[in-house]
Amino acid sequence: MTERPNLNYIKEISGGNEDFEKKFLTIIQTEFPKEKNDYIENLAANNLEESAKIVHKIKHKLGILGLTGGYKLAIKYEEDLKYGNTRLEKEFQDILKSVEEFILKIA
Repeated sequence: MTERPNLNYIKEISGGNEDFEKKFLTIIQTEFPKEKNDYIENLAANNLEESAKIVHKIKHKLGILGLTGGYKLAIKYEEDLKYGNTRLEKEFQDILKSVEEFILKIA
């Protein structure tokens, strides 16, 4: 079964504070699309070092959204990119797509 983004962690750290949850989600909804686009642009330009920096930013959002496996993959992918290796690109793209769909659904 494929991992699905969820709000469990955000709800846990919010302690039931809905304003906190909304602010946290707004940050993710604002930052994630830009970071995803920056990642895609840098990858297309073969700027793998900058791509790795963006993956670093995105991986924390994956953890926050309950994607433990996605977070672990992002750690490995970030390191691979630093050495010019893009073999995990497809799996990472699939994770980005699932997060994007989730963000649109909760908007």
